[in-house]
Amino acid sequence: MKRLMAQSGRRDFVRASGMGEYVYCARAWWLRREGVTPTRGAEARAAGQRWHESHGRVVARARRLRRVSALCLYLALALAAVLLLVWWRG
Repeated sequence: MKRLMAQSGRRDFVRASGMGEYVYCARAWWLRREGVTPTRGAEARAAGQRWHESHGRVVARARRLRRVSALCLYLALALAAVLLLVWWRG
């Protein structure tokens, strides 16, 4: 086992910065540890960021619409209860 670690030439110390990087993105941590250099996919990253921002707006709008529909349902139920009481009391 020691011979295998010595052959790799890699120090396997765990540092706080490495842990923070791992928690943020385990894949990026592993790739950096293996010596893989980042690609120059700035255009793809920018397109992905635009898509995620757009999707976030869609999700926020859906959440607002769900709240409005729940409010409308509660108001309709309250109005039905009031009308039922008015009709029952005559």
